[in-house]
Amino acid sequence: MSLPDENPSRRWRLVLGAAAEPELGGLGGGDDVAVDRALGALYNTGDEPTSGKRSGSLGGSAPRVARWLGDIRTYFPSSVVEVMQRDAIDRLQLTELLLEPELLAAVEPDVHLVGTLLSLNRVMPETTKATARTVVERVVREIEQRIATHTRTAVSGALNRAARISRPRARDIDWDRTIRKNLANYLPEHRTVVPERLVGYGRNTQTVRRDVVLAIDQSGSMAASVVYASVFGAVLASMRALRTSLVVFDTEVVDLTDLLSDPVDVLFGTQLGGGTDINRALAYCQTLIARPADTLFVLISDLYEGGIRAEMLRRVHAMKDAGTQVLVLLALSDDGAPAFDHDNAAALAALGVPAFACTPDRFPDLLAVALDRGDVQSWADVNAGRP
Repeated sequence: MSLPDENPSRRWRLVLGAAAEPELGGLGGGDDVAVDRALGALYNTGDEPTSGKRSGSLGGSAPRVARWLGDIRTYFPSSVVEVMQRDAIDRLQLTELLLEPELLAAVEPDVHLVGTLLSLNRVMPETTKATARTVVERVVREIEQRIATHTRTAVSGALNRAARISRPRARDIDWDRTIRKNLANYLPEHRTVVPERLVGYGRNTQTVRRDVVLAIDQSGSMAASVVYASVFGAVLASMRALRTSLVVFDTEVVDLTDLLSDPVDVLFGTQLGGGTDINRALAYCQTLIARPADTLFVLISDLYEGGIRAEMLRRVHAMKDAGTQVLVLLALSDDGAPAFDHDNAAALAALGVPAFACTPDRFPDLLAVALDRGDVQSWADVNAGRP
């Protein structure tokens, strides 16, 4: 529903509730009353004119919650519906929204809802799990559709550039780069370039060229990052030129590589919440790195370490010394600037490991730079935090 700018009193009356009616006047009826009722159910208690404040009053009735979900979907756009649902869950502890199949089916799916569902996975009734999986799968497929093509194109291009050769077969010649490399040999009288050096690509797609290890912090604050990283992991695992491993951790470490054929299975293998032991996760990931010089290790964490900090930093340093590319993302989400441990981020930067947040839409380009052994820090300085 739109709230027209030509009637600001109406807009403020709907925002502030019945407490503002003496100053702003009443509503005209019709849809305005229904909108006010939907807002009041979440943000008002009784609409006492003297209170001037909003507080939750949806109550515990499942039919009433179901009607409210229907109302907000009728009168508000999806982006607003998602915010109101989040408020209902967070402010009013309405976990019944997610524990009753009928109510869950009425909820507007988004990444944050998936994170909440995953945090409730262990306590969710069996009757709800099938509906929950359908909701999670819908969000995952939307993300896949959004990022898969860009990821495969960017990563394939980086791998092909990394495999550049100087004696290519005719079909593998990169004519654009060959001409650029030989501009000094331009013959004006013949209006042509005489190439002394050919540039091309080796394109044996059956060969695993690089290893990628993703380590994902599954503490509660990283929920959106877990969702996006799991989908990216599945896309990367589908590429023959990469050997992809995916590990999630809190105070325990779980290797979910075997589930990468389906990111929904990966997500239901996570357990959001709990503490964080990055050092322990790094110790396990070191055992997965068989070819350090051909491995990209990506740690996705807010760096709030509950384990042994000095050992964590020592392991990162050892990985770098062995030739492994190490990349630390403080968040992989669209949620804006993340909260993170600034001291640990600074300590990693001192080791030559940049730590920054990245949006999902930018992550394929970041992967391409890293796999091409480019300057990740320079890329981050220009792109980190951009939509």
